[in-house]
Amino acid sequence: MKFYQWTALVGAVALSACTSITDLKTDVSERLFGRQSTEIPSELNEIKSTVQAKVLWNSRLEMSEDDDFTPAIDNGYIYAAGSKGEVLKLSAASGKQEWRVNLGEAITGGVGIGANLVLVGTQKGYVVAYDFNGKMLWKAKVSSQVLSAPKVDFGVVVVRCGDSRIYGLNAADGSRKWIYERATPPLSLKSSAGVVLDGGAAYAGFAGGKLISLRVEDGKVLWEVSVAQPKGTTEIERIADITSLPVVDGPLVYAVAYQGKVAAVDRATGRIAWSRDISSYTGLNAEDARVFVSHAASAVYALDFSTGKTYWRQGDLRQRRITAPLPMGNIVAIGDVEGYVHLLSREDGSFIGRLKVEDAAIMPQMVALGSSTVIAQTRKGGIYAISLK
Repeated sequence: MKFYQWTALVGAVALSACTSITDLKTDVSERLFGRQSTEIPSELNEIKSTVQAKVLWNSRLEMSEDDDFTPAIDNGYIYAAGSKGEVLKLSAASGKQEWRVNLGEAITGGVGIGANLVLVGTQKGYVVAYDFNGKMLWKAKVSSQVLSAPKVDFGVVVVRCGDSRIYGLNAADGSRKWIYERATPPLSLKSSAGVVLDGGAAYAGFAGGKLISLRVEDGKVLWEVSVAQPKGTTEIERIADITSLPVVDGPLVYAVAYQGKVAAVDRATGRIAWSRDISSYTGLNAEDARVFVSHAASAVYALDFSTGKTYWRQGDLRQRRITAPLPMGNIVAIGDVEGYVHLLSREDGSFIGRLKVEDAAIMPQMVALGSSTVIAQTRKGGIYAISLK
């Protein structure tokens, strides 16, 4: 951590005696990664584009400075949510709005799709399920604010709350099936990291660098492993939180911690196959035997999936507070704080294209629509379909 970051954070702690831990978590997170960052994004160099990026269509929701949203794609449609309560359905081909509803309260987690449900979570701790026509089906109360998109598998809606509890709800009516809870450190980063479901298991990262696997059916812990060990003498120095989504790829699940490591974990046993000292806040992705990681200082790494060996490192996006990488065949797409989408070569990490969609930060997770279209949501509420040719 750089000296001026450290000074700012010490000040935040000193001034927090009369604030809640939740307020402090938010303040620390924003000073490191958000609107209050004192670090100036690096200047962009001219590039020679070999891939042309253009906006096919765009739509708009409310501005969201504080909460992270990722559009969801299903059967030719895109579902998205905004912080003031709106949920909408768009045609993936044209961007035409199919419907738009307003929940009437602030949404802080969404959107999740599955079991014919469109799912969002709210600031007041509700999980709300709509059908694909925009009709509300049920509304269920959980213990605290929902900060990530609810997920569905095997008839169970799995949702994670701001107090680190994870709930399993019946997809039919929202009734509670199980709850997982754990103690958390005195200070951790505010995070929108949720859960990833695959093959009947739920994977989630926590403060202190812990990664767990739960059985979706009943919430039983299958294994727990330490991806990173907190270090240092102060609470801030000892932050080593998994603040992004784990990624499942074949027999391995990958996770990365801020001020910690990136690790590959055997899904069956919870044994760490390899780990590297790479810190990340927004996360990683995997495709075709490579793992792509966004470093906390905004470098991008391409690693071998089985050993963690570095194929390449792209360091020219320093302090641009980049999104998680989105690999799409020969292209790796990265968004940044100034509204640019950067296209890197999968083979060597060189810049092969660039497009600015608007003057606003792009949300931490972009999604792929087919093999040549990126869907990105911005902090100002823009939803963009970007063609890569």
